[in-house]
Amino acid sequence: MSRPLAIDDLYRFALPDDPDLSPDGERVVYTLTTQDAENDRPVSCLWEVRADGGPPRRLTRGPADSSPRWSPDGTSVAFLREGRLHLLPAAGGEAVPVGGDDHPHGAPVWSPDGTRIAFSALVPRKDANAPVVVDRLWYKADGAGLLGQGGVHIFVIDVATGDTRRLTGGDIRAGVPAWSPDGTRLAFAAAVADDRDLTGAYPVHVIDVAAEGAEPRAAGFTSGMAGEVLWYPDGTALLVSGRTTVTSGHEELFRQPLDGPAPVPLTASLDRNVMTGGPGYPGARPAFVGDDILFCARDRGVTRLYRADAGGVTELPLPAGTGIGGCSVAAKAGRAALITADGATFGEVALLDLGTGEVAALTGHTADALPDVTFYPVTEREFTISDGTRVHGFVIRDPQAPRGGPLLVDVHGGPHNAWAPHADPAHLYHQELARRGWTILALNIRGSDGYGEDFFTAAVGAWGEADERDILEPVRELIGEGLVHPRGIALTGYSYGGFMSCWLSARSDVFAAVVPGGVVTDLRSDAGTADIGPPLTEIEIGGLDRQAELSPLTYVDGVRAPTLILHGDADERCPAGQAEEWFHALRVRGVPVRLVRYPGASHLFILTGRPSHRADYCRRVVDWVTEHTVLDGRGADHD
Repeated sequence: MSRPLAIDDLYRFALPDDPDLSPDGERVVYTLTTQDAENDRPVSCLWEVRADGGPPRRLTRGPADSSPRWSPDGTSVAFLREGRLHLLPAAGGEAVPVGGDDHPHGAPVWSPDGTRIAFSALVPRKDANAPVVVDRLWYKADGAGLLGQGGVHIFVIDVATGDTRRLTGGDIRAGVPAWSPDGTRLAFAAAVADDRDLTGAYPVHVIDVAAEGAEPRAAGFTSGMAGEVLWYPDGTALLVSGRTTVTSGHEELFRQPLDGPAPVPLTASLDRNVMTGGPGYPGARPAFVGDDILFCARDRGVTRLYRADAGGVTELPLPAGTGIGGCSVAAKAGRAALITADGATFGEVALLDLGTGEVAALTGHTADALPDVTFYPVTEREFTISDGTRVHGFVIRDPQAPRGGPLLVDVHGGPHNAWAPHADPAHLYHQELARRGWTILALNIRGSDGYGEDFFTAAVGAWGEADERDILEPVRELIGEGLVHPRGIALTGYSYGGFMSCWLSARSDVFAAVVPGGVVTDLRSDAGTADIGPPLTEIEIGGLDRQAELSPLTYVDGVRAPTLILHGDADERCPAGQAEEWFHALRVRGVPVRLVRYPGASHLFILTGRPSHRADYCRRVVDWVTEHTVLDGRGADHD
């Protein structure tokens, strides 16, 4: 007999990620993350599933195995084990380390001939207790802490000997490298200029691998922000994701000629944001299929798969409701391995036939881990705001719940992220509250990704001001419909959603309870203390005057709702001082407030942190909003 998903079910989750398809298209290696309750940690191992069927099988023991990459001849898989590069024979056997302990390691990138592996890696400080000398901004990073002046550099390992060479020097920040088709050069994005921390520029660079002491040379995007870099198959140009200016807006794909002309945009006609993948931002690195390019972009909250060719850009038709969280192409085999998600699965490995478009599911990890669990349905809604803007979102509720019950409004982060109508392994309080008769409203407000660049940038320079009505007016509409009760409205959100939760609680009296997480409350102090504070505030907010006008702390006198603040102690993206400021301001004003800090937790702890912390976060949201709203899910007649 089935039952609704519960918060404690997270200890049973099995979440696949980062697939890599063998060159012959017959085997998919991927990471599978489960939860170790005894040691209170996520555990990631390598798994394999075959294209011709059969159950998936575990290849490694973990506990921190990641980034599997097939060798060009398909005889071995390179991967990281607790940050150290290893090789696993495809025919079976134990993984063996490659390279010495005296060099850092990063996600492996095989050379075309399979003799070398390149990677980018952070050079750690030699003495963790030594003073950290800082000459530039960007001297720390969420999840890594203080970086000092070591930089992120490009390395190459000789697979046969283990000899490791560092190709770059100085205090630079280099991205993932890509080999030229002939194996003589590497291309990568890197911030190298002395004023890079002030400009935010990430140009593309190319370096000669064989020449000792060769210096990287700029190859484009000198005033822009490059991301993923690949070589065209003929070696004459680079495929680059990013923006040609340091501004807020869609990431696009460009053809960057090696001889210096301006990059040629390839995806502008799509008017959607290219998704290259990252925690909380599902997508995949672009790949070539002959002369065509396979890539991901987000549309109406869902990351979809597209193909760019000489005729333009077209979406690949996948099963209805399917979103993409990973993609690996074996072009010669005419196949791609995908991570797919939908309303009933967190993620599964699937195989796409690039010729026929047929998709075959290869795993069933969600059903295997949770055979007795069901998910409440997600219904799409669209609201017309008073200025004519249409705001799309999703409603989660038990179809059998009485009308007139309580409502939780949840605001996503970013601000340029988006809610998707898929099974959600992070926000488990949605399912728990729906079980108790609540309605959950998840809106993709102005600034959200997947609705065109004008919508994407609609709140730039106007955080809160531009998008607050995108929340308040749909709430009034649901109240007017009788779906929810006006005295049972609660508000939560994380990161930018935490900012908006504080902003709205200070500027409206709609919400009976508020739970901001990973908050920003004072944009002025955040600009000087967050790891990406300077570029974020410059691009998204503007000068000091706007930072003050758009800070929730400016309006804190208006807060009346009981507030629970949830924050990671090691958060460098939204430093813990932001939560402390809000807690202090509410406490001295007599507003019921509680601050919960999670030791050692970075900004992404709600996605990748300790399972006990993630479960606690969800339980506290449920307990706070149910305690501080008049209604408890039994409908409008209950007071």
